[in-house]
Amino acid sequence: MELLNLSSCLCFFSLLVLPISSAQLSRVFYRNTCPNVEQLVRSSVAQKFQQTFVTAPATLRLFFHDCFVRGCDASILLANGKPEKDHPDQISLAGDGFDTVIKAKEAVDRDPKCRNKVSCADILALATRDVVNLAGGPFYNVELGRRDGRISTIASVQRHLPHPDFNLDQLNSMFNFNGLSQTDMIALSGAHTIGFSHCNKFSNRIYKFSPRNRIDPTLNLQYAFQLRQMCPLRVDPRIAINMDPVTPQKFDNQYFKNLQQGKGLFTSDQVLFTDARSKATVNLFASNEGAFQKAFVDAITKLGRVGVKTGNQGEIRFDCTRPN
Repeated sequence: MELLNLSSCLCFFSLLVLPISSAQLSRVFYRNTCPNVEQLVRSSVAQKFQQTFVTAPATLRLFFHDCFVRGCDASILLANGKPEKDHPDQISLAGDGFDTVIKAKEAVDRDPKCRNKVSCADILALATRDVVNLAGGPFYNVELGRRDGRISTIASVQRHLPHPDFNLDQLNSMFNFNGLSQTDMIALSGAHTIGFSHCNKFSNRIYKFSPRNRIDPTLNLQYAFQLRQMCPLRVDPRIAINMDPVTPQKFDNQYFKNLQQGKGLFTSDQVLFTDARSKATVNLFASNEGAFQKAFVDAITKLGRVGVKTGNQGEIRFDCTRPN
């Protein structure tokens, strides 16, 4: 889940208001219509995960980007017209995330009882839980009953995703707008423990931070030089590197230990430790993996409720990439 590339905080949200709604979500929503949905999704996701580890961070990041832009309605998957996924802030979303959901949808629809009964939004939510767990993170129950949106536009992306240079106030404003607390934000940032980023998202921190400092002084100097080796000035800016240099393929609390050592890749990562208001939570999660996992489960459950469509809203897409 790479947090993406604004200034002041409160003007971000003029384009779209996302209601927080979970009244009609239920862990047993498909008990009668598709009782095997969780097993079907899990099996498909596990097969994709074995093919490439990128499946995990790509799917997790896809879920975050979907929920923050138009609510958790799988609008990020739509490909018709000029959709969200074509916005510059979305271009770096890895194809393996999209492929994971599409393959899981196909697996669900192969069961005659389930065909066209399960939304792409719910499949994305389940697949996200499964990749977190397959990467060594917690298993948690997923609330279900989301309907798929029919609209996806490039314009709706603007000002709805956090950027790598955000400070704590900007991060808190954006997350609070979506019903998420500072603790939720810090826990969700911990998903960077399996994330990856492209060089152009942080190169300013290692080459031209300010007129007085080429390297961001909050960045561990040895780590900065390692980053320069991986991301030379004239290298393709689309080259991807791991956000956690220690255990990049394990969903653990190493991300927070890295922050303590000045090894947060983005400004928006490192600020969680350098700002006194969030430092204690980083220290807690660094020293207590159980506390991090519990906070992450609470936060991603709340994230999954953002702007959901339920009941007669939206639809159950037959094809995740286009409206019916």
